[in-house]
Amino acid sequence: MPATSAIMPTTSATGLLELKNVSKSFHLGKRRIQALQAVSLTMQSGAVTGLIGPDGAGKTTLMRLVAGLLRHDGGEIYVLGIDVDKDPQSVQSSIGYMPQRFGLYEDLTVQENLDLYADLQGVLPRDRAKRYEELMRMTNLGAFRGRLAGRLSGGMKQKLGLACALVRSPRLILLDEPTVGVDPVSRRELWAIVYRLVENEGVSVLLSTAYLDEAQRCRDVVLMSEGRILHQGPPDSFSQPLAGRTFQMRVPGITRRTLMRELARRPEVVDAIIIGDDVRAVLDRAPEAQKQVKGAFPDAVLEPVAPRFEDAFVDVLRSFKSESTQAPLVHPAAAVATGYTAITKGVGAVAQAGGAVIEVKNLTKKFGSFYAVRDISFSVEPGKIFGLLGANGAGKSTTFRMLCGLLPMSGGMLRVAGYDLRTARAAARSRVGYMSQKFSLYGNLSVMENLRFFSSAYGLTGRNRNRRIDEIVWKFGLGSVADMNSGGLPLGFKQRLALAAALMHKPDILFLDEPTSGVDPLARREFWHRINALADGGVTIMVTTHFMEEAEYCDELAIMAAGRILAMGTPAEIRHNGATPANPNPTMEEAFISLIESSQRKAA
Repeated sequence: MPATSAIMPTTSATGLLELKNVSKSFHLGKRRIQALQAVSLTMQSGAVTGLIGPDGAGKTTLMRLVAGLLRHDGGEIYVLGIDVDKDPQSVQSSIGYMPQRFGLYEDLTVQENLDLYADLQGVLPRDRAKRYEELMRMTNLGAFRGRLAGRLSGGMKQKLGLACALVRSPRLILLDEPTVGVDPVSRRELWAIVYRLVENEGVSVLLSTAYLDEAQRCRDVVLMSEGRILHQGPPDSFSQPLAGRTFQMRVPGITRRTLMRELARRPEVVDAIIIGDDVRAVLDRAPEAQKQVKGAFPDAVLEPVAPRFEDAFVDVLRSFKSESTQAPLVHPAAAVATGYTAITKGVGAVAQAGGAVIEVKNLTKKFGSFYAVRDISFSVEPGKIFGLLGANGAGKSTTFRMLCGLLPMSGGMLRVAGYDLRTARAAARSRVGYMSQKFSLYGNLSVMENLRFFSSAYGLTGRNRNRRIDEIVWKFGLGSVADMNSGGLPLGFKQRLALAAALMHKPDILFLDEPTSGVDPLARREFWHRINALADGGVTIMVTTHFMEEAEYCDELAIMAAGRILAMGTPAEIRHNGATPANPNPTMEEAFISLIESSQRKAA
């Protein structure tokens, strides 16, 4: 970003940030996408303002307009009193901006990235040393100045991206989903840095996030959908209207997963998710909603609980979508359940044979002298969901790649779908579906072209291939975007397409490597309804995730740290293992952090 501008700033009386009736559209092929529709907002100074909304809501577009990286179609934007349309360079030289994926140059070292951003931001050489020391102390990256950015863990990349955005000590910083793809420990560290910036340096922060617990930490929250602002206010203003509508629920003899699915199909239930040992339900506004649920589940135990911010997010968005389409919004569980046997029909051959479908014994992977995975063992039974958790760099993705036959092991034994991966890697791969962190789609191909490619790669031909593609397009709701390039799809649609591609050949086993990273809560709910339906159909699932509440959907979990398995058991057992005298009933995230930090203390 240039440090100076030949144009004198045009100012308004607003101060920090103000948008007035701002609109922005894009053309993707023959389609016109209205990204923002007459958006108006003001931002408080000296605080963190959260920007939330489903995929495609317009959050990134809004941030890029504020940063002067895009030109709006109509309206006015003032940043620090400067008219962005008339003087974008003055804005760019006055704010910090951390884009998605952190905006780093991975072939440069930590120090070289800092120097580059200092050059772009016009920081004089004499002023750099002191600022660098402050940033290294803030981010704990001082020992890694000579390391290539591409070789940093996800959490370290996150902190380096933030440091680069802060080289010049801006009054306003824009953070576009800075915690996507990083573990809970790294997320907590980033928030500690953000709070210090606000409290000690007076920085104002506009932060978009897919984690609604993070939005709840903000002083002010802006909820967007379809390019519009639906609500702006403190977090409590979102959740208070749901008082009396939120419950923890259990039914003797019914598993959490089954209860969640059955509740989600009911018209009086707005939302149903697994939390701890129970199912959390948000009921409709109708006064008879609670009576209807009790009538459907006579033995149910319903305990009223305080509403959460996430409850309100789901409720507001479902109401908005119902009103905007002039039709009741179909719950993801109902959409997924319809005809889902067509997707899972034919799977589960391994399950019928009995025994574990994934067997790992003393698995090891070395890169030179570095152990990415060291002597781990576990097994997964047919039709079960097995979760692999861990901090960034723990070895989860390396383990996944070995299990899929994409990476040779250094030692140990792997059997997948009855095949030894040392001798029958190709045969095992034919029984496995794999969905990677970045979805592995071809961005310059359309949705249909991607599906045709993957169906051919899995050996489908002729009528069977065409029939399967038609079936997948219908089941996954891809018809409306079939001719769009996958690179231009909202993240939720990319996720849906990637899962569809992985299921093209009806695999017995499905590997999901951080499949919900960055997608909004509604897309995550839809995704997990699909995964639960697959497990009910006999498919064995292995998944990694940084959303600790998602770990509750698993039948068994293993937590990895530094290439080893730190703890293993059911979600309830993991929570019990992470309990402390100060916190005897931790959430899954609290238990995860407790176990990781305990491991780090022992290693030190």
